[in-house]
Amino acid sequence: MHRLNDEYEALRKTVEEFARDVVAPVIGDYYERGAFPYDIVAQMGRMGLFGLPIPEEHGGMGGDYFALCLALEELARVDSSVAITLEAAVSLGAMPVYRFGTDEQKAEWLPRLTTGETLGAFGLTEPGGGSDVPGGMRTTAVLDGDEWVINGSKAFITNSGTDITGFVAVAAITGQREPVEGGRRGGPEISTIIVPSGTPGFTVSKKYSKVGWSASDTRELSFSDCRVPSANLLGERGRGYAQFLQTLDEGRIAIAALSVGLAQGCVDESLRYVRERQAFGRSIGEYQTIQFKIADMEARAHTARLAYYHAAEKMLAGEPFKKEAAIAKLVSSNAAMDNSRDATQIFGGYGFMNEYPVGRFYRDAKILEIGEGTSEVQRMLIARQLGLPA
Repeated sequence: MHRLNDEYEALRKTVEEFARDVVAPVIGDYYERGAFPYDIVAQMGRMGLFGLPIPEEHGGMGGDYFALCLALEELARVDSSVAITLEAAVSLGAMPVYRFGTDEQKAEWLPRLTTGETLGAFGLTEPGGGSDVPGGMRTTAVLDGDEWVINGSKAFITNSGTDITGFVAVAAITGQREPVEGGRRGGPEISTIIVPSGTPGFTVSKKYSKVGWSASDTRELSFSDCRVPSANLLGERGRGYAQFLQTLDEGRIAIAALSVGLAQGCVDESLRYVRERQAFGRSIGEYQTIQFKIADMEARAHTARLAYYHAAEKMLAGEPFKKEAAIAKLVSSNAAMDNSRDATQIFGGYGFMNEYPVGRFYRDAKILEIGEGTSEVQRMLIARQLGLPA
């Protein structure tokens, strides 16, 4: 897979051109205003990007997850707000419905999710939870007759409050597990429940004021005696956390691809700039210190790309890929952060100006070391996969 076949290359080039010709000229304005790019999302929907890894029978393009990753990389070379909107809509919105939904749930949601007409969101993280998902979860769902009654709150939920958001799949405690062998506590039973937008008792906060990803939608959610039909259970009762872990393993590869895109975008912008910028009578690209810095940036992006390609290859082959996904996410997010810092340095004062893409890249890079599992969590996962004690 390290050499793209004709189909993958055609997709990559199509998205590259779309990002360069459609997204790049306008996204800075959306970013400055903190506005969600509905027009761009609609165009991505018409291109089929939201349905890339979903079978045609459900309205998708019949591709695979690696195709989605290629699209994310090319979008993030220009802007991460657009890329994360697509990533979250597919990885956290559509894929759980496709993987775990009933036939009725798939028929209701997938045709709209795969066209980008509707966005889905995944409500997992809580204000006091962070990386300790089961230990920090306080949201509950109690079965009352044929309805779930949900109470609690979620934080940092992407795509949860747009005008086209259709639902949030909410992870909630639905009971307590029986103690396991040895007398240890069983812990909470966590299930996932689909809550359509506009359901009474479901409140969406104002958008966060964020350091980066300013043109994406991220909000806090609250649930107060929010009632939905029992049929809205997504997957098996009590399997919500396990489902999430599977979703997150795949999502880490997608975030790695996005990170590689940002890292490569820093190289692209720096190469353009150093050929134009003059200092002391010479193009700054003639100075070895600049050349070495850009060489290091390219090496980071290249190495990180190989890491996510390898993780995706194992995933598509049906082989275990947890360690490889964690490595890809760790290496790629580091590359994005390092490259954005170096690109900003190369641009000097202009790198601190929002009108230049590298200013956005620098602001966008940090969250890649945090979202969908922090760098510390990735190191923990890698260590455990190597057989070190938990």
